[in-house]
Amino acid sequence: MTAITELQAAEIDPATLPPPGVYGPKRWLDHYPEGVPHQVDASAIPTMLHLLEKSFSEYADRIAFTCMGRSLTYRQLDQTSRDMAAYLQGLGLKKGDRVAVMAPNVFQQQVAVCGVIRAGFVVVNVNPLYTARELRHQLKDSGAKAIVILENFAITLQEVIADTEVEHVVATALGDMLGPKGMLVNAIVRHVKKMVPPYKLPGAVRFKAALKAGRAASYQRPEIAPEDIAVLQYTGGTTGLSKGAMLLHSTLISSLLAADAWAEPGLRKLPEDQPLTLVCALPLYHVFAMINVAMSSIVKGGRVILIPNARDLNSLVEALKGEVFHTFPGVNTLFAALAEYKEFQKLDFSNLMICNGGGMACLETTANRWKDVTGSSITEGYGLSETSSGICCNRADLDGFTGHCGVPMPGTEIRILDDEGREMPAGARGEICIRGDAVMAGYWNKPDETAKVMTADGFFRSGDIGVMDEHGSVAVVDRKKDMILVSGFNVFPNEIEDVISGLQGVRECAAVGVPDANTGEAIRLFVVGQDLDDRQVIDYARTQLVAYKVPKQIVFIDELPKSNVGKILRRELRDRQDA
Repeated sequence: MTAITELQAAEIDPATLPPPGVYGPKRWLDHYPEGVPHQVDASAIPTMLHLLEKSFSEYADRIAFTCMGRSLTYRQLDQTSRDMAAYLQGLGLKKGDRVAVMAPNVFQQQVAVCGVIRAGFVVVNVNPLYTARELRHQLKDSGAKAIVILENFAITLQEVIADTEVEHVVATALGDMLGPKGMLVNAIVRHVKKMVPPYKLPGAVRFKAALKAGRAASYQRPEIAPEDIAVLQYTGGTTGLSKGAMLLHSTLISSLLAADAWAEPGLRKLPEDQPLTLVCALPLYHVFAMINVAMSSIVKGGRVILIPNARDLNSLVEALKGEVFHTFPGVNTLFAALAEYKEFQKLDFSNLMICNGGGMACLETTANRWKDVTGSSITEGYGLSETSSGICCNRADLDGFTGHCGVPMPGTEIRILDDEGREMPAGARGEICIRGDAVMAGYWNKPDETAKVMTADGFFRSGDIGVMDEHGSVAVVDRKKDMILVSGFNVFPNEIEDVISGLQGVRECAAVGVPDANTGEAIRLFVVGQDLDDRQVIDYARTQLVAYKVPKQIVFIDELPKSNVGKILRRELRDRQDA
């Protein structure tokens, strides 16, 4: 695969471009690994319900998840998720109702997600670190009727539940599914209990009680169609408010089967007596981990090692000591931190075969250091919540770093289009636009927002500016939107600005992304105001925004640069050298 070394700077003569909607051949298909299909056949697995039932039956005696030294088999996941499904059905919810899941990487998170799907309801993934303001919006927007929540975060729910449609709460403790507890687990649970703020949620049911009630109840297998919504995956919005990408059952199945087919060449050396083992240090509420780790593992009957808190590098390393693991998905910040962590360097990487990189651009220095430590290359990919995670990836059997996101995966078509919808030639910049079975059905209850991002012939406009080389390999070079990418998470400036504008003394403000060696980009906030200092602004932001959205740099200026019509000129702010 040829890397793009120089982007075409010359103006493209529009007369040389094809008319809008007329596109050339899918040149990337000629560069697929041997045996990888151009299109996956999802007809054999109509819905996520069918997929779960198939895997639970076929792999019953295998271990599905490992966490804190304890394991959960597929048989146990089958039983507990069935119990959760029966309990939820007994609440009187109807098909298509939304159920939020707000928990980190613990067994209960997957039991809840699988249970919601098996009940015939819609999963709403929620970041457990959300502030009350962020949680209120997501619960209200989704219209969630129930929520499964780790009690460490219940105090946030308490603050907003009266403003939402949530009628049913299932609260779980960290140790609820850790089984007979050894000394280490006991110590962890005692420590975490001290971290649980007192809360009052009248009528809340304990997780164990819900499972017990479900076990005694009758489970009714729902009638689910491929075109039914399976998940509402929330992503940033141009208005500053997150939007729910509607991911259908057919959408997720197509994405999972494509990911499975694409990974196969990289796993051909997997010994038959070793079930595939994946490390999940990425948060399960994020589309990357939900699809490319948890559900991809369930498809293959693999085992996932859950890392509840990837920032605790010592605990992460302890979880991997003595383990055999084959894939390690991550983002640049995680790869960089681990590659320099001495205890991580001592682990056994002899079985490591695939290291998927996504969420943010991976730096070549990080990729080289990671390979020095682990012996494995980072395989970069590209995807969004709106595309059910990855839709573009380098070959899984590629040895070396390319600086590209790779080629479109099976069933996906990518075009580099100008503002008129015409395809740009190889090497020329344009907006990355995606069409295929993995693209969302639209934004939940937002037809106008959906219309803004979809072309007449079905391409999703990503807002990312990229180039495609003559082989069909894609590189992201800029963003059309003002979105800021912090450690793989989307942050929209309008949301930051709306929040900070509520601080007394702030007349106006503007947020931009600036390069950061650790997080890819950092948030720099320009503030026009009086009687304020950096600490006041940051402290206020922390009360309203999840940590990755809090500005890292505050710059006070007399006036924001604006266009003749009053639009803030963000690019001018990004280019300021005196900030």
